[in-house]
Amino acid sequence: MAAKRVSPRFKRLCTQFSRILGGTSSEVDEGPVCFVMRMTNLRATILKKRTRSPLVQMQMFSFESLDKSGRALCLGETAVHQNQVNRLLSNLRKRGIKVTALHNHWLNETPRIMYVHWEAIENPIVFAKKSKESIAFLG
Repeated sequence: MAAKRVSPRFKRLCTQFSRILGGTSSEVDEGPVCFVMRMTNLRATILKKRTRSPLVQMQMFSFESLDKSGRALCLGETAVHQNQVNRLLSNLRKRGIKVTALHNHWLNETPRIMYVHWEAIENPIVFAKKSKESIAFLG
């Protein structure tokens, strides 16, 4: 089965999406799916050892299923310290973004790390701007 050709429009949109979010990398996968990652500077230890693992430090964003009106399925996730959760959830919700999950991944981490996931069906550029505004306080 031949890979689906990705339109130049989709590629440009992915580049713009990544630029807005400050992505350290972006890629277009089959689908097509635009996937963007950026590193944070979340300070934490797990089992009393300092961690810089991408499993803790990475923020991820994507969009796919772009329709003719320019709306797509847009997703985001990040790890935050527990005391930052309420502010992030409030920031996302006041911008009309649905928070879909709040959970932990690790045991014995200090301070407590929580993972937040969010979603929207909208223009990816609008979603990127709303997400960036929502997470700006994280540094």
